[in-house]
Amino acid sequence: MRALVLERKGVLSLRDIDLPSTLGPDDVRIRLHTVGVCGSDVHYYTHGGIGAYIVKSPMVLGHEAAGTIVEIGANVRSLAVGDRVCMEPGVPDFKSKATRLGLYNVDPAVRFWATPPVHGCLTGSVVHPAAFTFRLPDNVSFAEGAMVEPFAVGMQAAARARIKPGDVAVVLGAGPIGVMVALAALAGGCSKAIVSDLHQPKLDIIGRYPGVVPVNIRNQDLAEILRKETDGWGADIVFDASGAPKAIESAVGLACPGGAIVLVGIPVEPVSFDIAGAIGKELRVETVFRYANMFERALNLIASGKVDLKPLISATFDFERSIEAFERAAEGRPADVKLQIDLSGVRTG
Repeated sequence: MRALVLERKGVLSLRDIDLPSTLGPDDVRIRLHTVGVCGSDVHYYTHGGIGAYIVKSPMVLGHEAAGTIVEIGANVRSLAVGDRVCMEPGVPDFKSKATRLGLYNVDPAVRFWATPPVHGCLTGSVVHPAAFTFRLPDNVSFAEGAMVEPFAVGMQAAARARIKPGDVAVVLGAGPIGVMVALAALAGGCSKAIVSDLHQPKLDIIGRYPGVVPVNIRNQDLAEILRKETDGWGADIVFDASGAPKAIESAVGLACPGGAIVLVGIPVEPVSFDIAGAIGKELRVETVFRYANMFERALNLIASGKVDLKPLISATFDFERSIEAFERAAEGRPADVKLQIDLSGVRTG
């Protein structure tokens, strides 16, 4: 099948590649329509690895996906040929303790699309377990379906935060995940989300949503704005979606007594953390890695109309321009939130 292949660090190609295609009794075959370009895909492209996951052989990229079912396994009853669907890209080991505990996102045995050595979905069609394939409601487009995956990360962060109605949140970083976190926090009951970043175009986009207070830390004092917004009390929840050491180091000072810090962004360098300050405020610190049991909830919120992700789609590229899409994503243009690739014209065999 023709696919977008990361040959090695910094080298992409569009070519034919042999991919697993056997349909099991509990599987469905999906004709891909839309795939989003994720920051992790770009990181594999530009750096050749993320932590312990190193690209050692050619790998198909892509894990934010939606498409149409073209074949179902003998045991599948919940889905049918012709259904429009989105797919949760991480498939657990059903025999593992982590899965039994509902923690399959942190189980090393999870097979996650486009995580070495597992191939992703930037190709014509894929075989996927029906249990991790979700029918799109009629009012949800393929483009929105491909946004369920990153929104599920925001949902996981909101759930870890244990939001109480009326909470005030600070979100550090207005990149794609920061935006998803802010929208999930608002949907989860926060009265407002104060979102900070260095790039005004990103803040302009998220600032259009009701309940968001955008703060450009190049020329505005986040701590002072927070004081005004909370009468000096501080944020009930501080989400870091940047992974930037300075941002993470500021979190303790921004949180209110008894508040929470939720770490979503993964830093690539050491971070100093004010443990004494956190103890003095009795802060709760939570961490987020992907998501577990969040996909259907995320899809339901999008379908309800309470969360509109359409304004976040910055550009859509035809499959033959996939390399161009990745090159643009690697540039990190300030006005880009989510780039997507349209695979509707790709041959599947």
